[in-house]
Amino acid sequence: ANAGVYERMNAFRYQGETNRSPLQTKHGNYNIEDLYYAASNARSGCLYRFSCVTVNGELKFTFHPASPIVSEETNEQFADALLELLAVVSGTKKIVVDETELGNPLRLLPENSLALAAAAIGSAALLTHANAYIHFFQSLMEMKSNVEPSEFWPALNFWIFFAVGHPILQPILWISDVLHGSPGPLIGDLVPISFLVGNVIAIAAITFSKEIRNAVNVAAVFAFLTYVGAGLDGQAGLGDFNLALDDSYKGQVVKGCPAYDEVRQPSMDDFDLAKYQGLWYEQKFHDWTQFKEVYDTTLDIKLTDGGTGWIDDFAVKGPAPDAAPLSWDKSPVANGAHYFLFGRVDPKDPKGILRESGFGVEFPNYIVDVQKDPKTGEYTEAIQFQCLERGGVRVFEGINFMSRKPLMTDDEMKAMHERAKNAGMDQYGSSPEQMHTVARRPLDAPELENSWQSMWKAIGVDKLLELLTESIEDGGR
Repeated sequence: ANAGVYERMNAFRYQGETNRSPLQTKHGNYNIEDLYYAASNARSGCLYRFSCVTVNGELKFTFHPASPIVSEETNEQFADALLELLAVVSGTKKIVVDETELGNPLRLLPENSLALAAAAIGSAALLTHANAYIHFFQSLMEMKSNVEPSEFWPALNFWIFFAVGHPILQPILWISDVLHGSPGPLIGDLVPISFLVGNVIAIAAITFSKEIRNAVNVAAVFAFLTYVGAGLDGQAGLGDFNLALDDSYKGQVVKGCPAYDEVRQPSMDDFDLAKYQGLWYEQKFHDWTQFKEVYDTTLDIKLTDGGTGWIDDFAVKGPAPDAAPLSWDKSPVANGAHYFLFGRVDPKDPKGILRESGFGVEFPNYIVDVQKDPKTGEYTEAIQFQCLERGGVRVFEGINFMSRKPLMTDDEMKAMHERAKNAGMDQYGSSPEQMHTVARRPLDAPELENSWQSMWKAIGVDKLLELLTESIEDGGR
């Protein structure tokens, strides 16, 4: 039948007309069983026209693609999708919808696009430290070729431990400040409810979105490698994170460690190790085994075993107010923590050398210079220099400026830098720009008390730290 016939029937209705009656499918001896119609694509410019008419209570559809402008394969795919949609709408077919993806704008992105973007940005940042990584691996291969594995691996593990520790600490401090800077009411006078809500959202996003999870993992890896790279080329802080092996000074690579006589000053001529014992306040350091985020650092040195051994009670508080301005006083070690360094006094060494042990390695701790009280003869200031060398490669150097009093004047500090320079130590890190100044609170500052410190005490963190301190000290004797 020709659909145009219906245009001449009363039941046909143009737009705007109100008179309409159902079309009749039976006319005399003829009965219309099926009717399909389509209009020209040329008039509308539509690639796919879809028409329908009801015949004998059944809806008849006509799908009219613009072929060959669109390929047969594409037409078939579109038609199949359309049929599936009609089946779902009519209720004859059910589809399973992942409700976690509903309203998720990330599903509109190409797969792994966020991870690729994170990798691209991370690679660009990492490439800025490419030369530092190349120099590091060259020095590492040199060291490996010159020593036995029993010497190589402990030295490398020593480096890795602190190279990893510094970048791990940064997000901890950041999260801590976010925690204590979050707005809203506090739960138990400890945690803002907005922080908990934010954590739930963040954890849910990482848990349920593969795209976000992959991107976060990729970003974390590149952030870690970039931070270590910054340490290798001295951009992350020369005082506490100068990770380079045989690093350079004023454009010149400085190889290995010096002998004690090369740095020892005349003030050490009548050095008395027994008088060196006692409490020292660290003023400045160049040392990647320490962290710039701590403060109030002290060293309490004691001789053991009749003068053949020694213990250094290294006390710190952290984080420092400048490192974590919103959370520094909430830390479990805000009121102090101790760890111990152990060593021996080798009778074959010149006076002023202590052998220091830790993390599977032993290296000399040179006492380079001491200053005396002109009246009592007691030591008032000291410069220490530790250096670890393996296979002609300097793995670590540490420099400590120490005083018997907690604060030093600018003139006293300037004089100490000058003595270190005269000892030839600037090339190893003793110049002012290469050292970190230890932050210090007033001596009469009260012990920190707040709801977080009460919680740490309630769960026994202070007792655990005391027990750990005693066990380490007893084990080193």
